[in-house]
Amino acid sequence: MTPDSDPNATLPEASDTNDDDVAAPAEDAAAEAEQSPKAAVRKRPKPGERRVQILQTLASMLEQPGAERVTTAALAAKLDVSEAALYRHFASKAQMFEGLIEFIEQSVFTLINQILERETDPAVQAQRFVTVLLQFGEKNPGMTRVMVGDALVFENDRLLARMNQFFDKIESQLRQCLRTAAEGAGSATPTVDATARASVITAFAVGRLQRYARSGFKRTPTEHLDAALRLLVA
Repeated sequence: MTPDSDPNATLPEASDTNDDDVAAPAEDAAAEAEQSPKAAVRKRPKPGERRVQILQTLASMLEQPGAERVTTAALAAKLDVSEAALYRHFASKAQMFEGLIEFIEQSVFTLINQILERETDPAVQAQRFVTVLLQFGEKNPGMTRVMVGDALVFENDRLLARMNQFFDKIESQLRQCLRTAAEGAGSATPTVDATARASVITAFAVGRLQRYARSGFKRTPTEHLDAALRLLVA
């Protein structure tokens, strides 16, 4: 999956197909061929297409407010395939969640790198980091539940650890920008100032995403964002 250069990035579209990734038995194909020459040709997903379809469906199921834990049985039923078909593409449900986390990481950090390339003002960089993070969450509510850990409560511990590392990296990027801004403003303790402020801003961003998920996606994370960022990033 390649992330879009847009905070509104979503998982790429996969063609809709309900086959179980297994060719029909020869006798069934022959019977279909007698009825129609075209019926013998089954539409099969392209390489990687089924994986994307599984991740899209998992993300969409997580978008349901108050949704309970998503089981592989429910996911397979939603896709109209067997659970065995899911495990041809992912060794475990944890790997499915890792696919979503990978998309989150690639999307957000691609955007952050673009900001670093295009914007020279460190304070503005910090503001835009938070903006693209929250815009991404708003556009992808199911993935917001992954980001804040709500969807990972009953899953493998390594998933929550990886999501925590994601926010640690966000905080590190903010700290670097804010240290440069503090130096430019003549602070006597730029490292201390930057560390404290980066921690507060990261907590603010996580809190906005949590509120969005726990309000049933009604309280948007970008609500009054410009005013809030002016208070946080002076």
